[in-house]
Amino acid sequence: MQEDFHYYATYCASYLAGYTHKESMDICYSAQFVDQCSRTFLSKIKAPSIAATTQLQLEMMDTRTDIIGLQDITRIWASFHFLPYDLYANKKGCSRRYLNKYRLICKPNGDLLVKTVKLAKGKSLQAVGIAMHVLADTWAHMYFAGTPSLVINNTTRDFIEVIPGAEKELERRVKFVHKNGIPDDIANGIYTNSIFQGSENSIMNLGHGRAGHFPDYSFAKYKYLPAWNEYMEIYKDNQSDYYKAFAQMVYAMKYIRGDIENFEKDTYAYDVIAPYEERIRGIIKKRQLIASDDWKAFGEELSGEKIESFDVDKYRYEYARTSTARKNKTYLGKFFIAAIAQKGMVTHEIFESKNMLAGFAIMLMRRDKQMELIQRGEDEQGSKD
Repeated sequence: MQEDFHYYATYCASYLAGYTHKESMDICYSAQFVDQCSRTFLSKIKAPSIAATTQLQLEMMDTRTDIIGLQDITRIWASFHFLPYDLYANKKGCSRRYLNKYRLICKPNGDLLVKTVKLAKGKSLQAVGIAMHVLADTWAHMYFAGTPSLVINNTTRDFIEVIPGAEKELERRVKFVHKNGIPDDIANGIYTNSIFQGSENSIMNLGHGRAGHFPDYSFAKYKYLPAWNEYMEIYKDNQSDYYKAFAQMVYAMKYIRGDIENFEKDTYAYDVIAPYEERIRGIIKKRQLIASDDWKAFGEELSGEKIESFDVDKYRYEYARTSTARKNKTYLGKFFIAAIAQKGMVTHEIFESKNMLAGFAIMLMRRDKQMELIQRGEDEQGSKD
């Protein structure tokens, strides 16, 4: 997903779940910051690199793809962007190495989603925002995995977009190109993707890179033939899925707030968003590169407050100027604590399933240990996460 959903739509969901304007701003900022909190950013403010929730393209260019490098990649991308659906899934006739990657395929409503949402309950608003980012991405990133894999993540020429027609839906083959810096051409079905690399573990085969940003667009409907599904057709309807994602975020946050006793899979706050269904579906279906303006307008109508634009440096100077002993009390300090907890939980669950693709892990660090890392700015190699 993009900033339109992680920031503005998350604000709308937070407000509908019962949070105040200010609380909703804190939650949606944290949800969007997951896509910004790279080691490069952390290094600039002397924060612990263990709290990284994403990797920049320039960072990825220097990333190793030996076992240590692959484990580092998987810890980040599986924890925050491609949450595994079933770590104990079975598939006949395949090697253990392939099965480990197959088990990291992302889908909504898995056991790890329940643990992600419950992990945020009783924690900071930053933890809520991180959980909402992870939840939303399970819908957008469905059928891809947060580890490099040609077999799991590759796309072929048989990648078909389903588009609205005058009387019925039409189909056309998506044209993927490799020209960075050029906007996707929705009208002509031309989208930028990663360059094909035949190596199974190439960084080009991470997540939905081979499908570019296309899976991130809420209007997108498409069909393709992934190797992991025995080249049988997969049909993805983002218009339906994004509506479910929005309704599930509202439900999850009502649980976190204490309005609902338990969080259960495949449950949605359709009753809460019903008065706005036409408006929400209209934003989701609109064929545009980014829907930020539409979501922002909707959010401001809901709350009657102004939603400020996302600024990656908004809390940077507060963190930099705060004494070492109090950094964990800052906005970013609380975000880092929540990020470390989420990464520790997911990594541990992968490790417990006897899958070494995310490396070794110790179950969630104590809060005082997390704070110590924040204060010291310790890097990932120096920790035991």
